[in-house]
Amino acid sequence: MRLKVYFHNNCFDGLASAAVFSNFYRSAIQKSVQFEYEGLAHRAGELFLDVGFNGEENAIVDFKYSSDPRLTWWFDHHQSAFLSRGDEAHFRADTSGRKFHDPTFRSCTKFITSMLDEHFNFSSSRLEELIRWADIIDGAQFQDARAAVELREPAIRLMMVIEGVQDACLIRRLIEQFQEKPLEDIMALDWVGEAFRPLYDRHRQSIDIIRRQAECADGTIYFDVSEYSMEGYNKFVPYYLFPQATYCVGVSLSSFRAKISVGSNPWSPRPHTHNLAALCERYGGGGHPAVGAISFAPEKLPEAKRIAQDIARELRGPS
Repeated sequence: MRLKVYFHNNCFDGLASAAVFSNFYRSAIQKSVQFEYEGLAHRAGELFLDVGFNGEENAIVDFKYSSDPRLTWWFDHHQSAFLSRGDEAHFRADTSGRKFHDPTFRSCTKFITSMLDEHFNFSSSRLEELIRWADIIDGAQFQDARAAVELREPAIRLMMVIEGVQDACLIRRLIEQFQEKPLEDIMALDWVGEAFRPLYDRHRQSIDIIRRQAECADGTIYFDVSEYSMEGYNKFVPYYLFPQATYCVGVSLSSFRAKISVGSNPWSPRPHTHNLAALCERYGGGGHPAVGAISFAPEKLPEAKRIAQDIARELRGPS
C-alpha cells in the first residue's frame, strides 16, 4: 500500500508532523505501507492545482485543507486553514473521522499526537523528544532570543538545516531519521553536518544583513532582504537584534514567491494586541495570531513591498 504524505515544507513542525503521522500509520494501520513525501509551500494563487494526490491514500499535515476527494487524512493547527468558505464547509461535513483541525495548539505535531491518542488510542511517546521540540520551536517557546539564534541545541541546529536545505531528497531523509534516531544522533550524521556548515555560515551573515537593513520604530521592526538569497533566515534574529520590539515585518524573495513575514516577539516587554493571522488574511495570507505570512508571485515584489510597509505602519500606530 502506498501512502503519500504532504507536509509543510522547510518547517521543523511540518517534518515532525509527517514523522509522527507516519509512525502511527505504520504501527496502527498498515505495517507494509510504502511512504512517499512531498513538501508544500505557501505561494500566490490556488495551492493545490499541481498536487497530484496520487497515493492509494493521501495525507496532509501542517498545511491548508483541500476538498479533493482523494485526500483521506488531514491535520492542521493554523487559524487560516481553509482557502475558501466552501472548503471549510466541506471539512465540517466530513464524517470520515480522519480529518482534524484545532488552532489552539501551538504545533501541529503536538496536535496530531493528541488526536491519535484521543481518537485511535495510539501513544506517540516513542517520539517524545521530537514532539517536545516541535512544540517549542513552532510555539516560539525558547527561553530567550539567544537560545533561538545562537543554535546550541541539536534541535535548533536541525531547525536551521530544515529551513535552509532545498534538496527534497534530504528533507525526506530527515523525516525518516526523525522516526528512528534521537535528534543529537541525527545532527551527528555526516550528511547532516555537511548540510549544516554552509547554512550556519549563511546564518551568521544573515544576522549582519538584517542588522544593516532593519529599522525599529514604535515597537515594530521593518526590513527588506529581497536583494539577498535569504528566504530561509532565522525568524528570531530580528528580536535578537532589537529586543525592545513587539512586532516584525520582513520582505524576502525566492524563485517562486515574494514573501511578507509578519511576526511578534515572544519575549516582548509589551503585550501583543494585533491578530497577525487576521491581518495577513486581508491580503490573501494567513497563519496564527502571533505569526503570519503573505505570498505573492515573484514579479509582484513591488506590491509586496508596498503592502509590507502598510502593515508596518499599522502595527506602529495606535492598537
